[in-house]
Amino acid sequence: MGTEGLESVDLGFAWSVGTILPIEFHGTELMLRARAYQGSDPSSQALVLIHGGGQAVPVVRVHSGCVTGDIFHSLRCDCYGQLQAALDRIVASDHGILIYLPYQEGRGIGLVNKIRAYALQDQGMDTVDANVSIGAPIDARDYDLAARILVDLGQTNINLLTNNPAKVEALTALGINVAEQVSLIVASNRHNRGYLKAKKERMAHLF
Repeated sequence: MGTEGLESVDLGFAWSVGTILPIEFHGTELMLRARAYQGSDPSSQALVLIHGGGQAVPVVRVHSGCVTGDIFHSLRCDCYGQLQAALDRIVASDHGILIYLPYQEGRGIGLVNKIRAYALQDQGMDTVDANVSIGAPIDARDYDLAARILVDLGQTNINLLTNNPAKVEALTALGINVAEQVSLIVASNRHNRGYLKAKKERMAHLF
């Protein structure tokens, strides 16, 4: 794994710095190794949290940042539930890694465009049609940084926590072997049923 410590490490594709991050998790204190990565583009950033280690194939979650869900626990998406479910799997495993990509808000279209799309969803559009209507891609996310991070960590053979087959395909194309795709099933509610239906029926997500 990359060097731990306060000094920045030049990896060629990004700068990296590491520390220990204590977090509150289900009412208890949990110590995780943390690394931050900064690419040449200001929006090319990631936070990596690592639990355990050894020779076990790591359980990995590549999580797109969601201000409304992850921070404010919005009921319009399943992001917060998936993040918590992923952390449960990571902490329960011998070796788990969370790669958090803060600048992939709204499937990569940004916070303002996501709220614009929400307004159209309020009028009856699904998430796919709403994005198209504002001139945004259906999914603009890029996983190059995540793949490079996994290579830097020496973890190119992983069990990936995702319902999204496009994420598996993208990481595979970037040289990461996804030994197993592990679905994350979280409870739906009346506010996100249409969102989940669009992901399943129009984006081939697994549920």
